[in-house]
Amino acid sequence: MNAAPTTPRRAAPAKRVLPRRPFAAVFAALSFTALLYVVEIVDRILPANLEQDGIHPRVLSGLDGVLWAPLLHGPWEHVAANTIPVALFGFLVMSGGVGQWFAVTATIWLLGGLGVWLAGPPDAVTIGASGLAFGWLAFLLVRGIFNRSLGQLVLAAALFLVYGGMFWGLLPTVAGNISWQGHLFGALAGVLAAWLVARADRPGYAG
Repeated sequence: MNAAPTTPRRAAPAKRVLPRRPFAAVFAALSFTALLYVVEIVDRILPANLEQDGIHPRVLSGLDGVLWAPLLHGPWEHVAANTIPVALFGFLVMSGGVGQWFAVTATIWLLGGLGVWLAGPPDAVTIGASGLAFGWLAFLLVRGIFNRSLGQLVLAAALFLVYGGMFWGLLPTVAGNISWQGHLFGALAGVLAAWLVARADRPGYAG
């Protein structure tokens, strides 16, 4: 009696290295990146002075800036500097599916922003998607450790070789227009998101 053919097991969403639907993931990542440009164009045309809607540390009325800060930028150079990291890391984080992408992104977006609100410099307004990019990169670098995934570790090594220099941005800097706090708290939130994703993917985990 011949055994019934078995179908190959698909990798669990948390352990995938690349998105299952790469073209859809590319479209989503580029759409999100394009949104940053749309917001900046609107700000320039109106002009709406949207930069003031960023995070105002320890000011209750500025707490809502946590929701808007990653979408807002200063000069065009600011948007351009974030374009490739946001598009690339955003694409790679979609390896676990859209639901996981939203969960990881929300964790970094909210916790990273709250960290800036609590610890950012006074009389400063923090804006920009770099904190989100740092969070996504940190997530991609450590998820393979939590998931025990060789493929994710190989990708992490490649990303670190190319983008490891970004982590100098986690250190306090004399450049007043760079929010190292945003980078640091974004990265910490990314590590937390990687741990939560791996924990939720373990067999028998009930929440």
